[in-house]
Amino acid sequence: MPPHTALAELVAEAAERSPDRLALVEVGGRSMSWLQLDDEVSRVAGGLVSRDLVAGHRVMIVLGNRLEFVTSYLGVLRAQLVAVPVNPQASVEEVLRTLADSGSRLVICDAATVATVRGAITRLRAALAGDPVADGALDAGLLERARDPRVVVIGKPSGDRETTYADLVAADATPLPALTEPERLAALLYTSGASGRPRAAMLSHRALLANIEQVASVQPPMMHGDDVVLGVLPLFHVYGLNAVLGSVLRHRAKLVLVDRFDPEGVLDLIDDEAISVVPIAPPVFGYWLPIQHLRERLGPVRLVLSGSAPLSGEVLDRFTARAGVEVHQGYGLTEAAPVVTSTLCSEHPRSGSVGAALPGIELRLVDEHTGDLEGDDPGEIQIRGANLFSGYWPDGSGGPGEDGWWSTGDVGYLDPSGDLYLVDRVRELVVVSGFNVYPSEVEDVIREVYVVAEVAVFGVDDPETGEAVVAYVVPRADADPVEVFEAVEQRVHTQLARFKQPARIEVVQALPRSATGKIQKGRLRGIERRRALGLLDDADG
Repeated sequence: MPPHTALAELVAEAAERSPDRLALVEVGGRSMSWLQLDDEVSRVAGGLVSRDLVAGHRVMIVLGNRLEFVTSYLGVLRAQLVAVPVNPQASVEEVLRTLADSGSRLVICDAATVATVRGAITRLRAALAGDPVADGALDAGLLERARDPRVVVIGKPSGDRETTYADLVAADATPLPALTEPERLAALLYTSGASGRPRAAMLSHRALLANIEQVASVQPPMMHGDDVVLGVLPLFHVYGLNAVLGSVLRHRAKLVLVDRFDPEGVLDLIDDEAISVVPIAPPVFGYWLPIQHLRERLGPVRLVLSGSAPLSGEVLDRFTARAGVEVHQGYGLTEAAPVVTSTLCSEHPRSGSVGAALPGIELRLVDEHTGDLEGDDPGEIQIRGANLFSGYWPDGSGGPGEDGWWSTGDVGYLDPSGDLYLVDRVRELVVVSGFNVYPSEVEDVIREVYVVAEVAVFGVDDPETGEAVVAYVVPRADADPVEVFEAVEQRVHTQLARFKQPARIEVVQALPRSATGKIQKGRLRGIERRRALGLLDDADG
């Protein structure tokens, strides 16, 4: 396949070579051939350009896994704009901050997300007008970048700055200038950084295409043109967006879009659609393990791919034994677009390993005191490759160094064959169902509750989601613990996406501290480990 400059070129090529083959199928019956997909992508691009959007302007996409997510995302890229995919379950507060930070000029949403989008835009407009209450969540830097966006809704519009998706694609497709600069920004994907609130990784067309090609170079292949691929991973997440959708575009496979995961329903779908490649996150294995006749129900599947979070060796072995299906896992990050390693690249895959580096990606372990590490000593993982991001929005800070190496913040070790094993995180990220949660973000929300004096948030092991968020809260003097619990529960429910909300809130009299006054989260994690082992009653916490 010849090299490409822009990701949307993959669609045009597929439309030329396989016009009548199905590209997308949506649960419920809707579908698109490659020719239809290419035509609608061009219509979206033309509709955006006709609304005075120019190269580099940001467009937020707040949609679940549906046809319009794919056409909107690819249309944004074809128009040389910048896509900003957002979790459709995000709260008004989260959408507000992302709108302001990205400076998005237009938002594409549907009936399920339009109320949240409208609520965020209402608050943003008030903040831009100088309302001190409305702009409380937005610092000066965010307001400086913020714009008053228009809305395209799949459904009924409301107000003079809203229109419908049908209007957006109403005009015939017209040719647009081809992208000649692969370093041009393609997407802003928000991820939890080293500190503070989520920040956006700047992914260029070069980075997205490079990782698609790196994945395509793996032998035996993860995907080929005859495959039917399960599209249950959320498309706003880099794993679903580039590792799954990007690979489908590259190989001209068929993608079956699923907006909500249901263990039994997805197994039925696998049989109905003859799905052969199943990319999933680790929690899915736990949902499927107890199901009877699992081997028969996964009959069409030739390969299961696990990513976005570590999969324990025990679960992997149990699933493989029960399902009789080949399972391969890997390691990746948003900043790497995303795949870095895969057990498909291992000479002798071992349980517990996340595999070896993909072709075109270099990997090394370092220690800040001694430099490069050798043997099986653990160290911080650094990576280098054309798939790396261009730094964090808006100034490109935190990106690869002059020598091309980038520090991931994860700790691991390499075995003699070059396979990577993850050990820990340098940062305190909590990974819930494959999605990053930064404790300080949750702590900031809880601290806003007037009856809370102190709070500590961290992650604990969870059999269904990999990890879960737990919050330890100290009430203000004379506050009723029940009142504190209810107030915190209400606050996180309204201000945070569901996966960021604490699975449990513990109201305690004090938090353990070190001699220097730092909260000792390690001791709190020890309490949780004893609780999980049944060595601690809830009343003793």
